Amino acid sequence: MSYELLLISGNANRPLAEEVAKYLNQKLADVSIKKFSDGEISVKINENIRGKDVFIIQPTSAPANDHIIELLLTIDAVRRASAKRITAVIPYYGYGRQDRKPEPRVPISARVIADIIQVTGPDRVLTVDLHADQIQGFFHIPVDNLYAAPVFIQYLKESNFDDPVVVSPDSGGVERARYLARHINAGLAIIDKRRPQANVAEIMNVIGEVEGKECILYDDMIDTAGTITKAAKALKENGAKRVIACATHPVLSGPAIQRLQESDLDEVVFTNTIFLPEEKKIDKIKILSIANLVGEAIRRIHNEESVSSLFL
Repeated sequence: MSYELLLISGNANRPLAEEVAKYLNQKLADVSIKKFSDGEISVKINENIRGKDVFIIQPTSAPANDHIIELLLTIDAVRRASAKRITAVIPYYGYGRQDRKPEPRVPISARVIADIIQVTGPDRVLTVDLHADQIQGFFHIPVDNLYAAPVFIQYLKESNFDDPVVVSPDSGGVERARYLARHINAGLAIIDKRRPQANVAEIMNVIGEVEGKECILYDDMIDTAGTITKAAKALKENGAKRVIACATHPVLSGPAIQRLQESDLDEVVFTNTIFLPEEKKIDKIKILSIANLVGEAIRRIHNEESVSSLFL
């Protein structure tokens, strides 16, 4: 590529951005992102970025609204500074769970956020494990949705599980679980769950053979940890020898940490798409880095190379 690569980090997950920069042998651009006393956000680019290929790394995690506004203002600032191309790198896409209209008189919030992002003028979006693949269709610009599965596959293969079974915590995640099971040569089971209201799950049955097995619950995120801890309890009650959970995004809101600490889970494995503060890093939690995956995708996009092989 004839124009220079430039990385910008928002405030949402600077440690991940620094890891990505290290992988690419780059430095993060000098950017000031501040808040006025009334809560308004101010963004200023402190160096010349005219004609550069700019990648803005900013997951829209909690506080989601602040981080979304940071992303929008940074994109606008970069566009007005005459960048050649702008890619919004959003490792965690907030509002992604509101991807459809499940009842009357509710918004499709994931589409609203996509529309707002596009208005500010990025040329493409790079993200990781969207809650629903159809969110890519909410954009009129190219979207590369990376999968964290290769990171988990490598970790699980190195862990030498004895007779493993990958368990989907609900019917909607069966394809994701089947994919992981195929790559680590494991069995497959499903938790029969219903959700009477948001953030409330009721476990009905365990479908599949888990007695005496080492079970790997696999999901795209853990929020309040209600579903995953109830699933772990059900698996142990059905004779599972060991239960761990793997999830890409550590949302971990409300009582999540306490629930995980007191649960039947032996280990909980996340990636670092969302920054996890020290007070949430309990002994059961292990963090795997996706910096190399994201960094390689950025390198290939910049060099106009295919990123499809990264999807495994």
